Amino acid sequence: MFLFADIPEKQPALLSLIFTAGVALLVLLLFVSLLLWRRRRRSALDSVASADLPPEVRQRLGATSTNRGLRALRWLFVLLALGVFGFHVYWAEYAVESNERFQELSYKDLRNRRLAESTLRGWILDRTGSLDRALALYRRAPNGQIVRDYPLDTEVSQILGSDRGDPGLERALFGVESSAAPESLDVLMKEDIKQPANLDVRLTIDSELQKEAVAQLKGRHGAVVVFNPQTGELLAMYSNPSYSLKEVQDEETWIRLNANDRDRPLVNRATGAYYIPGSTFKTVVMLAAFRAGMQNLKFNCSAAGFYAERGAKVILDSGGTGEVHGTIGIDTAIEVSCNQYFAQLAIKLGPERLAEEVKALGITSYATPEDAVRGRKQPLIWDVSSEAMARALAPREATVVLRSGMRPYDLGLIGFGQGYAGQMTPFQMALVASAIANLEGKLMKPKIEYDRPSEVWAQAAAPEQAAEMRRIMGLVTSGGSGTATSVFPGVHAQGILTGGKTGTAEKEVPVYDPKTGEMVLEKKIERDRRGNPIREYFVPKISPEKRIDSWFLCIAPLDRPQVAMAVLVEGGGYGARAAAPIAAALVLKARDLGLINVAGAQPPQGQQPQGQPPQAPGQQTPRAQPSPAQSPAKPRATPRPRATPVAEQRNARDLNRAGQR
Repeated sequence: MFLFADIPEKQPALLSLIFTAGVALLVLLLFVSLLLWRRRRRSALDSVASADLPPEVRQRLGATSTNRGLRALRWLFVLLALGVFGFHVYWAEYAVESNERFQELSYKDLRNRRLAESTLRGWILDRTGSLDRALALYRRAPNGQIVRDYPLDTEVSQILGSDRGDPGLERALFGVESSAAPESLDVLMKEDIKQPANLDVRLTIDSELQKEAVAQLKGRHGAVVVFNPQTGELLAMYSNPSYSLKEVQDEETWIRLNANDRDRPLVNRATGAYYIPGSTFKTVVMLAAFRAGMQNLKFNCSAAGFYAERGAKVILDSGGTGEVHGTIGIDTAIEVSCNQYFAQLAIKLGPERLAEEVKALGITSYATPEDAVRGRKQPLIWDVSSEAMARALAPREATVVLRSGMRPYDLGLIGFGQGYAGQMTPFQMALVASAIANLEGKLMKPKIEYDRPSEVWAQAAAPEQAAEMRRIMGLVTSGGSGTATSVFPGVHAQGILTGGKTGTAEKEVPVYDPKTGEMVLEKKIERDRRGNPIREYFVPKISPEKRIDSWFLCIAPLDRPQVAMAVLVEGGGYGARAAAPIAAALVLKARDLGLINVAGAQPPQGQQPQGQPPQAPGQQTPRAQPSPAQSPAKPRATPRPRATPVAEQRNARDLNRAGQR
């Protein structure tokens, strides 16, 4: 209950009511005057003109001639009034859903801030539901005040969000929408406004896995997204650098962080930053090939490279002319990460088949690059209970340029994650891994509310096709020539078979001042045809060396996947150097937490598998039964990875070279 006596909004509330009443009266008078004018128009004319005059003469006489200009002005005024009123209606009713800038600045509404700050919010719990592992709660400060506390401050700030900037879960769950704020009449009459009580919320996030993601990204710029591919549960999501929820309560601190273009701590890299996906996008092309029934195609990959069209640049593999694979199939192409193979496969598939598959994965295809880089948000991808939560969690729309008649060379670049495929987020690539990891070949909508039923986004592949693709991805981590084979022996030794896909992407980046962190600008001079200077302007200075980003997609365990993740490390080098070891560490941590249950393996001592009640002394642990949302009626287990013919011939190859891709 809140009392609005002696508050500064009383006078503005009165003025708002006066303005509203004046507008309503004005509209009423205009409407009545129009009715009266239509009734009296003929009688006024009859008083000055006889009935036997021609019509063209009557139109130039009396009230008809005198009021024609006034009527035009009257209608113009009505249209202007309606335009102003419509503008007001948009900002009051629709901007909260469709205008990102309005959502970002909504915290400045004093009514909303007072109500939100004076309402006790519910506790936010992690997936265990334990109060000891709460993500947001209330504590008593030393001065006796009850304050909002975040035990995992920087670890979950990108998920929970603050009262400033882009909305997060805190504002989506417990914030006061404009429709729930008191109206002007309520404020003026000092009415008591009762707000519904806020209940505790249990999320799917595992706080311990979240902390492991933080530890793995320490000192690096990047992001981690981990899903349960059978249910769509978001198990962990972290972006580094992050920020402190406590510190951004100070406006000066928030302004300083917002101005930091080098580190961008307020940007959730997992959902809000675009990256070139590199070879991880080959999984998307592989899905499209299986959907089109073209997974058995073989192509020649030679030292001379592949020419997509006359006059185009040659497409080579990462090893240049020294890397030769010969005629290979899709399994070997994934294992050794062959650019030439997937360039030819993408051209063979064509833009229409690729567009059909990317749509099933939540990626939007556009006909022009201008549309693809607009950075729209995609709230509909989430399985949530409210539109406010969907808007708060909405990722940037992953896009790719696909149109009929596009150049074969452009299609070839898209085939291995370059060119027009350069607008991907780690969140989106984790969804791609989840689609392959799902036992039924379905892409589940991501969800973050623990008790919410799972929903399907689309059927990405048939169950038997998904099983075969998991086997192929298993070659990346355990095949003789797999690009991440050297990283996962420790994981496989624990009885956890994995699958994955490495990725490497080069990106041009600006230069920043090492002392101030500000972007370095360089002066440019525009000249006319004669060489005379026209104007001077400044542009960001681009580093002569491109940044090499490291990617890795991972699913585990391979036979019945329970985690699917994407790891991105900015400037981490080749995929197996930085991103793959992080994924391996997260798989082992998920096993320790009971998020991965390997057949025949026991959880670590003292660790109870999640989702089961604590075991009483002497009580036998019941075997977990998967829910309908978690597994199909007749799941198809993934066959163990088998070496391809090319891999069998190359088992003696030094794996250090494979680890460089």
